[in-house]
Amino acid sequence: MLLSMKKPIVALIYDFDGTLAPGNMQEFGFIQAVGSTPAEFWAKSNQIAVGQDASNVLAYMKLMFDEARAKGVVLRQEEFKKFGKSVEFFPGVKEWFKLVNEYGRSKGGKGEHYINSSGLKEIVEGTTIAKEFRYIFAGSFIYDANGEAVWPGIAVDSTNKTQFLFKINKGIFSARDSTRLNSSMAEEKKRVPFPNMIYFGDGETDVPCMKIVGMFGGHSIAVYKQGDEKKRALARKLKKQGRVKFAVPANYSADSEAFKVVCAIIDKIKAETVLQSLMK
Repeated sequence: MLLSMKKPIVALIYDFDGTLAPGNMQEFGFIQAVGSTPAEFWAKSNQIAVGQDASNVLAYMKLMFDEARAKGVVLRQEEFKKFGKSVEFFPGVKEWFKLVNEYGRSKGGKGEHYINSSGLKEIVEGTTIAKEFRYIFAGSFIYDANGEAVWPGIAVDSTNKTQFLFKINKGIFSARDSTRLNSSMAEEKKRVPFPNMIYFGDGETDVPCMKIVGMFGGHSIAVYKQGDEKKRALARKLKKQGRVKFAVPANYSADSEAFKVVCAIIDKIKAETVLQSLMK
């Protein structure tokens, strides 16, 4: 046990596409509903972004509007959540959260899980694992009086994902609130110290978050789909470059390398917490 001190919170922060799920979330229902294929959809989205020198995220959100309108698909929150129910996950994901939480409790701490994604919050909210997250930081739409999506509300790209790390640090559970984010706060009042953060990502779009977490004493983990040599090579490159401390297969079962790494990090956080208490 961590003596009688306050339980430290360990924040596990996940990218979604390619990290927890093998593919982009739009590929599990939405793209099929508009009669397209993943290759066709992302080629069109990239064409918009390159042609207009626009955000890749806003480009795919616009394309979702265009394709849905053309095919008579109404974009409501309930529809997005239906798409979310079809999302598939890497091995062990559904059991992972309980495993980590139980191990954290056995060490006198508390595990919390967060999504930090350029995908859509509405789709994540429809998944079978949505209830596991303390907060879901992701893109979202604005809806009219009829409940139909009419405009992007939040667009999350690889660089502005970093703001959500600081929100987790300060205990701000709002994508919109920038006032408290930019306000000064004493280190001892911050809810989750950066050394207590573990960030999971699968690619170069996660690098800004990986670097921020590592710079402030936390731990970043690159995951890759087993059998995908291109993804494995990328994860190993990120480790070699110092962007992450670990590169492991996207397997979240009890006997996985990912679980062994997280348990070791939790042990380290426990030891650091005890040492800090003895120095007071």
